[in-house]
Amino acid sequence: MSQHDDSQYQLDTLAIRTGHTRSFEGEHSEPIFLTSSFVYANAAEAAAKFSGKEPGNIYSRFTNPTVAMFEKRLAALDGAERAVATGSGMGAILAIAMAYLKAGDHVICSRAVFGSTVSLFEKYIGKFGVAVDFVDLTNLQAWQDAIRPETKLFFVESPSNPLAEIADIQALSDLAHAHGALLAIDNSFCTPALQQPVKFGADLVIYSATKYIDGQGRALGGAVVGKHQLLEEVFGVVRTLGPSMSPFNAWVFLKGLETLRLRMNAHCEGAQKLAEWLNQHDKVEKVYYAGLPEHVGHELAAKQQSGFGGIVSFEVKGGREAAWKVIDNTQFISITGNLGDVKSTITHPATTTHGKLSDAAKAAAGIREGLIRVSVGLEDIHDIIADLSRGLDLI
Repeated sequence: MSQHDDSQYQLDTLAIRTGHTRSFEGEHSEPIFLTSSFVYANAAEAAAKFSGKEPGNIYSRFTNPTVAMFEKRLAALDGAERAVATGSGMGAILAIAMAYLKAGDHVICSRAVFGSTVSLFEKYIGKFGVAVDFVDLTNLQAWQDAIRPETKLFFVESPSNPLAEIADIQALSDLAHAHGALLAIDNSFCTPALQQPVKFGADLVIYSATKYIDGQGRALGGAVVGKHQLLEEVFGVVRTLGPSMSPFNAWVFLKGLETLRLRMNAHCEGAQKLAEWLNQHDKVEKVYYAGLPEHVGHELAAKQQSGFGGIVSFEVKGGREAAWKVIDNTQFISITGNLGDVKSTITHPATTTHGKLSDAAKAAAGIREGLIRVSVGLEDIHDIIADLSRGLDLI
């Protein structure tokens, strides 16, 4: 199918067919090319490929057929020109930082992001002379006020982790572009099955493929999606610095993309039911899920997304002690920091995923001690609710 015009096909067809050009073996399923290097017919062909005069595989750090299949398929699902795969989601964020930032530049990042993203910009990229300001995700005026002449990048998670805050992607895109900056959206929670940020003006779309793209908690990977020329810089980082995706993991992600829409729809359905149940529970202070009409980002999410996602966070009465009691009394929900799995997972963000943030940073991001995050899996929703009830009933 990759030899034809993919634009005529819908997302579910693209997710299954795009990117695979069959080899002379005539395989039906995508092959895994577990090789570090490639051979050439002669020295002239090797020289042409190494110089870039002739396309082809060189070394699996940056050119591998299985990884290329994943990249082509993901880009097609996002409605984008190109994707560059990386070894992890954090590797994808590092790659854009290395590609587009230099000493003296400035980044504006939403305050509501994964804890490691904060550390990457503040601690590691910061020591090379790149400044960063963290602002409220939904406060457009705060983004405007934070802009400097040297601002080069806006970085956003939407929906955010773990409070499901929703960014106005088009408004942020317009603001960034008016000041010569790029807009990067971490779309790991929605995937292209629920949201395509490039349609709202995003320049770069970031994925932790480890999450929903895999969907079964098997492999680490990431990707950056966007326009071809813009991603040439990211490709250069991966080629030279080596935060590469393995061919085996790329094959796992290819298989994940085939069922992505089906799984995301099921995750959304279960999360909606769980959020509505929690919203009525007398031991729950607040539920954070954009599918609830009272959520501040509900209307914007309905405009930008085709579903509200599979992550439900909620704050229980009684702080950390109560939150841990809920977590510790589950019987089958997995206590782990990962998410996006067919298996439901539960974690206490203040002491795990966001545990390395300062108390002030946690407070600013709304990460309180009573907060619990649940990644709603594909088990029966009645069993998930019953499992959470065990601890909630003890508070």
